[in-house]
Amino acid sequence: MTEMPKKALPGHIAAALAGAGGITDSAGQPWAGRDLPAQEKYHNFDADDGAMDAGFAAAMADLAAGDGSEAQVVASLATARVFIPIVAQLAEQTVGENGLVSDKESDMALVTLQGPDGRRALPVFSHAEALARWHREARPVAVYAARAALSAVAEDAQLLVVDPGSQRPFVVRRPAMWALAQQQQWQPSYDDVAVESVLRESVSALGNSAVVDISASAGQGIESLWDHRSDPGQLLVSGGGTGPELCVTITLVPGLDQQTVNELLARLQEFWAGQEYFASAVDSIQIRLRHPQPQT
Repeated sequence: MTEMPKKALPGHIAAALAGAGGITDSAGQPWAGRDLPAQEKYHNFDADDGAMDAGFAAAMADLAAGDGSEAQVVASLATARVFIPIVAQLAEQTVGENGLVSDKESDMALVTLQGPDGRRALPVFSHAEALARWHREARPVAVYAARAALSAVAEDAQLLVVDPGSQRPFVVRRPAMWALAQQQQWQPSYDDVAVESVLRESVSALGNSAVVDISASAGQGIESLWDHRSDPGQLLVSGGGTGPELCVTITLVPGLDQQTVNELLARLQEFWAGQEYFASAVDSIQIRLRHPQPQT
């Protein structure tokens, strides 16, 4: 993914940064001369050592072992702390008497990425070391992953990418990202009976006898290639890919010409797009056409 121009910070992150490291508190009262009880908790991450959240680490390990699912990884993020990278962005320059340009003011801004397909993504990191390796000058801001997802939505991002550039990145696609932002459980579209129901309704609504059967399954796009720089080799896992996530298999009667097939697919996709639940639950679709085998 390529780096996108930086944008202004969401209000909650800007406020957290603005109040960090100053000589006064948020009410303007000086810190000097004040004793802070050691046992008192001042924010959610007082004792944070920057390590990966244990629940997220366990879910990722299960996915790598083939015992988990991407839904379980997303569920683990619901309570996990992540780090958002913040970088300095030049706000104003000044020209000195000698004609040299120097920085006068700078702002702190979120970094967004752009994938090969043009979609915008917000990078987050499961531990501080991963962020430091990715961008040495970025400042880590600790937030809950749900809050990071909310920021991604505010930035018009379609993806939340956990640990980009690492050996084991994990992409949270739009439906899962929205569910995370709303603190709701995410149901993958390929395992959602409501999505399957819309597919079957589309065939009935069009009244086209050319479709023998229609079904949903996980698309190959959910797969991720991990450990690609490691020995003994690469690991292909069933989760965390950029998509397509939903494979729609359509069995057609034999003998249809290409134009008829194209028109049929266009009508089906138009129906799917018009269904609010389907449009929100499905990130991207892979269509597979089949013809029934002749009986002998």
